[in-house]
Amino acid sequence: MEVIPPPDDLNSFLLILPEPIKKVLEKNINGLYEVVLDLGRKPEARYLDKHTLFLADKNITFSDLDYAVSKIGDFSADNRAGIESTLHRISAIRNRSGKVIGLTCRVGRAVTGTIEIMSDLISSGKSILFLGPPGVGKTTKLREITRVLADEIGKRVIVIDTSNEIAGDGDVPHPAIGRARRMQVSCPALQHHVMIEAVENHTPEVIVIDEIGTMEEASAARTIAERGVMLIGTAHGNALENLIKNPTLVDLVGGIQAVTLGDDEARRRGTQKTVLERSNKPTFEICVEIIDRLTIAVHPNVGEAVDQLLRGWKIHPEVRRRDDSTGKVSVVQPKVNTIVPNSLELIQGALDNPAITLNPGDTELKIYPYAVSKGLLERVIKSLGLPAIVVKTIDEADAILALKSYARSGAKIFSLAEANEIPIYIVKSNSLPQIQKVLRMALKLDDDSITSIDLEGDIDETEIALEETRQIINKVMDKQEPMELTPRRAYIRRLQHQLVEQHKLSSRSIGDEPMRRLKILPGGNSNLGFI
Repeated sequence: MEVIPPPDDLNSFLLILPEPIKKVLEKNINGLYEVVLDLGRKPEARYLDKHTLFLADKNITFSDLDYAVSKIGDFSADNRAGIESTLHRISAIRNRSGKVIGLTCRVGRAVTGTIEIMSDLISSGKSILFLGPPGVGKTTKLREITRVLADEIGKRVIVIDTSNEIAGDGDVPHPAIGRARRMQVSCPALQHHVMIEAVENHTPEVIVIDEIGTMEEASAARTIAERGVMLIGTAHGNALENLIKNPTLVDLVGGIQAVTLGDDEARRRGTQKTVLERSNKPTFEICVEIIDRLTIAVHPNVGEAVDQLLRGWKIHPEVRRRDDSTGKVSVVQPKVNTIVPNSLELIQGALDNPAITLNPGDTELKIYPYAVSKGLLERVIKSLGLPAIVVKTIDEADAILALKSYARSGAKIFSLAEANEIPIYIVKSNSLPQIQKVLRMALKLDDDSITSIDLEGDIDETEIALEETRQIINKVMDKQEPMELTPRRAYIRRLQHQLVEQHKLSSRSIGDEPMRRLKILPGGNSNLGFI
């Protein structure tokens, strides 16, 4: 259970404030988050529960600010200062001439219990990147992770403490980081140099970094990870999607490059010829989005998540929440793996049950056929008397019936299905047994509840033959190998030849009647003389 103690060394924090403000604040210290002193405005206290309190009726003057500045250490290049041997942080706002006109005095606390929600991730030995808006506790979690890794797991840990925010101000690190060592950074612009120096000089097993914000720091982090050192860090951005769009930090999740696909590959994927792909292995293997103080979203495989985002798919991280009163951790949303089927199976987002829920008032399942013969599907539905209809658009559909050869990895149909929150059923071929089996699954019918009807006599032979031809054309284009079709009559073979020619492949009829059939070959120059 998370324990939120009183502010770390309260007296030291109160000493920097003007006397009237200090007296009011002493009566309202519970849950204090920060104190804001802005020139010409009333002093304000902000609390963890988001409420605020004005600490005086008079506005802040230059003398008030000068008093506070005189009580703290020197400001670094990033306009941050601290109070020695504490975790308190004071940040300055300056005017154009460099004079301090505002102070944000952040209360420091050595909070324990904040990482129970992710203890399995920390002990995994994998590098972890934390994302989240300001004020959700990223640095607090880094501090406790540092202590746990150093004291409880026994790792050699070094903290790169750019603003002395993790281990406190002064030369002696705060006890909150346990036995971990701390390297201070003289100037924020040199953080990446100190990161590399830590690896080269001090043989760490773990390096902890707060606020990776530049391309040089991202590059240094990759260098460290490639040397087998575990990284624990934070970066600017609320979510993984933000990081992918940030050209400065995208290398942390593998980087992005534009790739030009061949015609066949683009057709197979169902995408444009130029696509974005991940260029390298991610620096951080796990990404944790801190939603609020009690809730996190976990991406256990950053590479997989980035690949899915680049393909336009939605990603479903594992969302964990900790009960503030009991300390119990629960998974409120399990991770959903977006997969591409390689056999007859159902793709249905976060649901494990293949049942389909119809809209209120609907009595028929609305099916959108994707590369599946509409005529064949309609005739199967009609002949079997199924409560289903075929629709023309995905927006109308309750489910999608897709042909496997068109529903390949990266096909746009998956992102469309997820956007409309409807399942996809995959058929291996445009055949009666396949379509009947899928419809039984979609409608939750037992095998004995409807009779399998032989519809071959009711289905136009030409339609079946052309559907078969289209499937084999796709396979020939993918594998670049010749393939044969089912024997057909002469007039149907002529139509098959013409369809092959439209796809710029070659074909010829082989064998003797009644077993004469088409053989489709890679390449052009179709020869209709062998019908």
